[in-house]
Amino acid sequence: MAVPRGVYVSSWGLYFDSPLAFADGVRIQEQLHAARAAGDIPDIVLFLEHRPVVTLGTRGRSNFLLLSPEQLNARGIDFTRASRGGDVTYHGPGQLVMYPILKLGEREADSHGYLENLEEIAIRTAADFGVKAWRRQGMNGAWTDDGKIAAIGFRIRRWITLHGMSFNVSVDLGGFRTIVPCGLQGEPVSSLKKILGDRCPSLEKVRERMACHFSMVCGRPLELFSARGPLPAGLAERVK
Repeated sequence: MAVPRGVYVSSWGLYFDSPLAFADGVRIQEQLHAARAAGDIPDIVLFLEHRPVVTLGTRGRSNFLLLSPEQLNARGIDFTRASRGGDVTYHGPGQLVMYPILKLGEREADSHGYLENLEEIAIRTAADFGVKAWRRQGMNGAWTDDGKIAAIGFRIRRWITLHGMSFNVSVDLGGFRTIVPCGLQGEPVSSLKKILGDRCPSLEKVRERMACHFSMVCGRPLELFSARGPLPAGLAERVK
C-alpha cells in the first residue's frame, strides 16, 4: 500500500496480545516511523504490554532508581535508557501502552497540544470505568484521588511522534516501588485494579475504549488489526 504524501487516510491501530520486550517495541516503532516519514503507511497506533522493565527517559536522573540495574535484573526487571522525554518509569504486564506513530497536524499544533490530547484520552478512558481522572499543572499524565494512573513520555522527530502513554489497568504496582516514578517524590501510583478491585475491566476492554477516544480526540478513525492476524500490505514485514 502506497500512501500519497499529504493525503489523509484512516489510521491503523495494531495490538499485540502478549507482552513485548521493550527493545522490540522500540524496533517496531522505528521501522514504522521510517515508513510513515516516507509516506508508505498512514498514521498508526500500537497498543501493547511490555515485559517488566524500568526505562530512563532523556531527562531521567539515575538517583531516582532505588535499585541498581543488577538488582532490578535479579527481580526479573530489565533496565534500559529510552529516547522518549520524561524521567524514569516502570512498564509491566497489565499496563496498557499506547504508542502513536502520528504525523502532527492542525489538531495537535505542537508538542503541548499533543500532550494535552494524550492526557484527554487517558482521562476519558478512566471515566468510562467510573474513575475520575484529571490533569495537574506542570505534571504530565493523568491523576486520580488514589494517585497517578497514566504516564506520558514521547518524542517528536520530523514532526512524527514516537513513544506515548502508559495506562495502569491491572499492573503489579510493586514495580513502581523500585523507582521514584517520573521523579516525583512522595507521589503515589495507582491503577484501575487498585481503585475498582473486582470491578476492574480487562485489558481488552480498556484498549477498546482507549482506541475509541484516540479516534475522537485526535480525529483519526482507526482500523484495528491484531498482530497475530492478517495485516495490511506494508505493515506485516515491519512488525516481525
